[in-house]
Amino acid sequence: MGSIAVYPGSFDPITNGHIDLLERALKMFDEVIIAVAVNVGKEPLFTAKERLEMIKESLADHPLRDRVKVDLLHGLLVNYVQSIPASTIVRGLRAVSDFEYEFQMALMNRKLNAEIETAFIMTGMRWIYISSRIIKEVVRSGGDVAGLVPDGVAMKLLERLSHP
Repeated sequence: MGSIAVYPGSFDPITNGHIDLLERALKMFDEVIIAVAVNVGKEPLFTAKERLEMIKESLADHPLRDRVKVDLLHGLLVNYVQSIPASTIVRGLRAVSDFEYEFQMALMNRKLNAEIETAFIMTGMRWIYISSRIIKEVVRSGGDVAGLVPDGVAMKLLERLSHP
């Protein structure tokens, strides 16, 4: 069996920064499962099903698509990872503030299941300022996010957030 990693997140929406991180994770793992979190504590712009479909559409023509799966994540991440079975969680880091939160999560995941490791991958410099939250704010304010998200995602953002 090859190495499998789980890349969890809300992906509300997926950005080119997420895809860059996925591509770099695929240099380290044979397969990466993008786990779209259904988080009851957040109010996403897109439903979990819409986010899942946007990711699939964004990767439809990607040369590495055969090594990527997309799935919904309900409940504890470590339980999901163990059920795959995978042994690694992949997380992206943009800044020190990301590290503090991600480090806490990694320690809690290790406490819950010591067999599962967390691999931190630094965001590529080209995407370091990008987050799904900022992308949504730019679109809400009438800005252009072309080149920052896949084209289909940009269209869906405009449909959802543009003011008549």
